[in-house]
Amino acid sequence: MSVRVVVADDQELVREGLALVLASDPGIQVVGVAADGAEALALVRAHRPDVVLLDIRMPGTDGLTALPAILAEFPAVRVLMLTTYDVDEYVLAALRGGAAGYLLKDVPRDGLTAAVLAAAAGDTLLDPSVARRLAGVRAPATPPDLARATGRLTPRERDILAEVAQGWSNREIAERLFLSEATVKTHVAHVLEKLSARDRVQLAVWVHTYGLVQLGP
Repeated sequence: MSVRVVVADDQELVREGLALVLASDPGIQVVGVAADGAEALALVRAHRPDVVLLDIRMPGTDGLTALPAILAEFPAVRVLMLTTYDVDEYVLAALRGGAAGYLLKDVPRDGLTAAVLAAAAGDTLLDPSVARRLAGVRAPATPPDLARATGRLTPRERDILAEVAQGWSNREIAERLFLSEATVKTHVAHVLEKLSARDRVQLAVWVHTYGLVQLGP
């Protein structure tokens, strides 16, 4: 079954180009394109897509306004923010608002399709360049429950958490840590469970917000 996608971008050439790239993948079906967030929400209501590709900055209803509206009605929909803007406050606002990922528009076409398919499968990725932009953002203190949960992670799980926070996929983590991809997937699942995290994007936000683990090079 194909992954059903709605694309929202205020620039016609951009949204039509994104739709063409996504539709070229046999596992993806673009069910609608929108010029702003209000149109995107209407298309979500009409077509019940699996993934929404949502631009941040749009006239009328922008992506940050549309994001909570979409998730309030359709919490199972995975929303990927795609934008030219990698400003810290945009990234944090989108990810804290429940976005399943945040990609920059210079992402390669195979990276775009891979991100959409990953989002639909619940294995959402955060663009490494976006993850790096979050570095240095810190809250005054880690919530006590989260601090205690992090303390229960094994050394290997802490390594995995650091890699996830830097935006690496399971395959890339496996290569970097000399593990099998299946082993990495198991460790990620354990980390998500122990920290009661929604997904790996939320893990990345927590690491960069609270400094839960030390990030490597």
